[in-house]
Amino acid sequence: MTTIAVLGNGRVGGNLAAALTRAGHEVSAVDRAPGAAAAAARTAEVVINATPGAGSLERLAALREELRGKILVDVSNATVDGPDGLPADLIYPGSSLAEQLQEALPQTRVVKTLNTMLFPVMTAPATLTEPPTAFLSGQDPQAKQTVRDLLADLGWHEEWITDLGGIHTARATEAAILFVPHVIRASGFTPFAISIAR
Repeated sequence: MTTIAVLGNGRVGGNLAAALTRAGHEVSAVDRAPGAAAAAARTAEVVINATPGAGSLERLAALREELRGKILVDVSNATVDGPDGLPADLIYPGSSLAEQLQEALPQTRVVKTLNTMLFPVMTAPATLTEPPTAFLSGQDPQAKQTVRDLLADLGWHEEWITDLGGIHTARATEAAILFVPHVIRASGFTPFAISIAR
């Protein structure tokens, strides 16, 4: 059992919190109440960033001391939304939210994952007609192994998980968000994920 704080209790955060609780972990889902994020992060072993990506860096940088030594799993994408509310551009072109978080939180082990799919797939990957891919980006091998174990608890098979390397590789997976609005406009909100076919 791992003590997990999920920052953000919208569709993504709520879905992850419920699934990880069902898997036997001790999970707290945190809203924007003053002090709630700091209190949850202080007592958790793993913190999941499921806050809207546009404001994630500012929110999490304020928790620098609480996140010291912790694993921060970043599942968000930092985007500028278009008129229809769908992602139109990246906030950190040539970089990534994950890299910005790692730079702002040098004592925290940041791992990027689960940001290349619609949120229902995060906790039910086997419901797709073809196996999806969950990518890992991060500097710390032990932190990535912990995240692999959590992904397994969410139904991800080992062969569906691809470790891309260091945190700089997150800029590639974050750029994949630019596919999303076009796929949604073409096919609707049917769950889908980016996958590597071999």
